[in-house]
Amino acid sequence: MASAQRLPRDIPFETDAEYQRLAEQHRQYEAELQKISRSPYLNSEDLLEEIKLKKLKLHCKDEMERIAARIVRAQANSSQ
Repeated sequence: MASAQRLPRDIPFETDAEYQRLAEQHRQYEAELQKISRSPYLNSEDLLEEIKLKKLKLHCKDEMERIAARIVRAQANSSQ
């Protein structure tokens, strides 16, 4: 199995604990969504759970983007 190629700019994201926590949560939410989507029939509770998981997953992604932007800004400021 080939591993994903890591770019030098990815390293700061991998060392940020909050970014890693959010990335893991994002993966967990995706796994739960996949589990729900495999069901042949979704009841109203499943549909509500799906909506909730999608919102939580999006929130994680937004926070990860915020952290990434902060790290990129810090790198840009330190290279000047």
